[in-house]
Amino acid sequence: MSQLDPIVVAQVDALLTDEHNPITNLANAAALLNDSLTDVNWVGFYLYNQTTKQLDLGPFQGKVACMHIAPGSGVVGTAFVKGASLIVPDVHAFAGHIACDAASNSEIVVPVTVDGQTIAILDIDSPSLDRFSADDQKTLTQFATQLAAHLDTEALAAVC
Repeated sequence: MSQLDPIVVAQVDALLTDEHNPITNLANAAALLNDSLTDVNWVGFYLYNQTTKQLDLGPFQGKVACMHIAPGSGVVGTAFVKGASLIVPDVHAFAGHIACDAASNSEIVVPVTVDGQTIAILDIDSPSLDRFSADDQKTLTQFATQLAAHLDTEALAAVC
């Protein structure tokens, strides 16, 4: 499997410059990653909802997905609570994995953090086992940091 080209970090910065709508930015970020990655079947975001205290489905590319995930539940919720990215080589071996798409076999999740607060989780699934590398994790962490610089958190909080 090919690794994610680190140029995607500069691409997301260029793509989102001067755009202030957070949903638009998240949608294009998901599309950019989906187009840049091979062997993936879902790329998207779960947004932390301050009111419900859950992670709500945000912009994504892929099949229908779980709409709400509680912090601490599944891979996404675990990453949120830990505030750390996770690579899961085999989702079927991850205790409490939430199977939104039975075709998914591996997963990587990366927190999107603004001012020390995790506001979203970037979630990427693959139908292959052990799809994601430490290099992918590093690039996606940089991607999430660059993306966060383009997110208007007040506007985002108004929609979730």
